[in-house]
Amino acid sequence: MIEEQFPFEDVKKKIAQAQSISILSHLNPDADTLGTSLGIYALLSKDKSKKVEVVNASNALPMYLDFMPHYKKIKHKMDYANSLIIACDCGNIDRLGFDLSGRDIINIDHHQSNTNYGSINVIIPHYASASQVAYTLFNKLYPICEDAATCFYVALLSDTRYFTTSLVNAEVFAVSKSLVDKGAKPNEVAHYFTQRRSLASIRILEKALTSLTLHEEGKVATLFVTKEDIAMTGAKVVDMEGMVDYGRSLATVEVAVFAMEIEEGVRISLRSKSVDISKVALAFGGGGHKVAAGFTLKDVHQTQCGLQTSLDTILEKIRTLKLC
Repeated sequence: MIEEQFPFEDVKKKIAQAQSISILSHLNPDADTLGTSLGIYALLSKDKSKKVEVVNASNALPMYLDFMPHYKKIKHKMDYANSLIIACDCGNIDRLGFDLSGRDIINIDHHQSNTNYGSINVIIPHYASASQVAYTLFNKLYPICEDAATCFYVALLSDTRYFTTSLVNAEVFAVSKSLVDKGAKPNEVAHYFTQRRSLASIRILEKALTSLTLHEEGKVATLFVTKEDIAMTGAKVVDMEGMVDYGRSLATVEVAVFAMEIEEGVRISLRSKSVDISKVALAFGGGGHKVAAGFTLKDVHQTQCGLQTSLDTILEKIRTLKLC
């Protein structure tokens, strides 16, 4: 979908017809889903003729993002029964955490595995973040204010891993410049992203790096943390964001796998330098991008044995798919 094919008029009409709007981000939110949703909220909430809410179903939000405008407006339940839904950065409707049966949905995303569950689907897999999709869409419909520019920039910076992913190109830098021109402050955002780490994040990193193991002649790296590791260090899920990238950073590694024990089972993050690891995620009911994907193995017996069995199963799938 090129810009000329964006459904600008369809989205404009749908929003104009709505009396209430619920902007949703996915469960266990990251910076892209929250930044995208808050950026859209900053634009739509200016229209006082409509009721607009920004909602995330998770019990806890990543506190390192609390500097974003309107962060404190995020609610954990929807108050509007028949609102128009705007879903942000969510490939599957179930990950929104609400029963949305019969609801009108504008689905804004950049995951190639998106199931197109919306009434209007704006899915651009070659875009670097959902916020890039949202910015391109809403920049044609509304004046982008400083608050929205900041939120979209935060999301873009995070999902590109500080402009280092394979989807970064001239267009990404053009969007970034435009957001800065509209009020986003790169130095402030960089400070909040790099100078506010928790002590728990360093301690859990030590546990993960101790588990680092190479497979397939050094082409695959695995790391993991157990429930005991998490309890001992006091780490939260957000403290383990980006942990998988330490495995991928090794010179010989093509695919990295990070496993984390959670209440539901074992949460898996996958990263690669070039091969399509979304195939692995899809095989286990997950999704994502070619070089960044994930899923959760549910009902896994949560012991060291169960965790190792999960990793062994994933390694076998990588071999079967001949990714390394």
